[in-house]
Amino acid sequence: MASAPPPAGAVPQKLLVLDVDCGVDDAHALMIALGDAARARVLAVTCCNGNTHVRQVADNVARVLRACGASARVPVFLGASAPLLAKPMHATRFHGNDGLGDSADPPDPSPVAVKKQEEHAVNALVRLAKENPGQITLVAVGPLTNVALATRMDPDFTSRLKELFIMGGTMEAHGNCTMSGEFNFVADPEAAYVVLETCSCPLHIASWEFTVRNAIPWEFYEEWTAADTERGRFVKRISAKSAAFARKSNRGFVEPFVGPGFVPCDAYAVAAALDPDFVTQWAEHSVRVELHGALTRGQMVVDWLGMMQDPPLVKARIMVRCDTARLRAMLVAAVR
Repeated sequence: MASAPPPAGAVPQKLLVLDVDCGVDDAHALMIALGDAARARVLAVTCCNGNTHVRQVADNVARVLRACGASARVPVFLGASAPLLAKPMHATRFHGNDGLGDSADPPDPSPVAVKKQEEHAVNALVRLAKENPGQITLVAVGPLTNVALATRMDPDFTSRLKELFIMGGTMEAHGNCTMSGEFNFVADPEAAYVVLETCSCPLHIASWEFTVRNAIPWEFYEEWTAADTERGRFVKRISAKSAAFARKSNRGFVEPFVGPGFVPCDAYAVAAALDPDFVTQWAEHSVRVELHGALTRGQMVVDWLGMMQDPPLVKARIMVRCDTARLRAMLVAAVR
């Protein structure tokens, strides 16, 4: 039976591909995307090394898909198991050894098999972009290894995308894993460099500072994780470890920006991809990733003064302010 046409005035669904290193905030981001069927269809999830090793990342994605009842419809592709040149690093202190807070799900009496694919994630990214030219919104919320490899495999890869949203980098050198660098870019500086130097589609960046300056009150977090639904209980399980760590370290990470708060970093990038009114202030500047600094390797450098003109660099739309009420609404919808 043919599906009914969308109602008059309805916003057409975005085709989303999420490239993740599935830690806790990746899970939050994926749940937002899966919970907003009116605005988005998740075409695929590609996995890379980052918060944990890539096979564990794929297992974590499978857990999120099961919790959201999406196991049978969203294919999962394993990608890069290591950075391009750097030594692998993981964020176990925050996300736990397994990437999802070292939590366990209750037994499922009738599990649905997750669609883990044999095709490598990089090949899948290139293929999907060719099959859907100008239609895919790629949201990359981990190290950019898969995306960089896709651009090397197919120099026209990003030109076939509709747009690229990235959670990563620092816009003012306030780091979270080095003095001046954000985890996703520091984990694979060369990959971040390649993507930012060669991107030929609209490029949108949610930096570390942007996310913490737009933190969500802990009171909301408590209400959100108290949702008495399967998804709500899942979120509470996987988030407990990172929330406890964040509360303890907020004085160092967040208070210099905005005060104590819950910061689901990757969720901001997905929210921006789904809702054009979510970001209320942008800054458009050329950006570059530092590869050689003894103290600044992996730092995203923003050309605030327009000095990098020869050769001209790709300009990114950098998120500055957002309507956190819209993000809170998406998070609530994700656990219904």
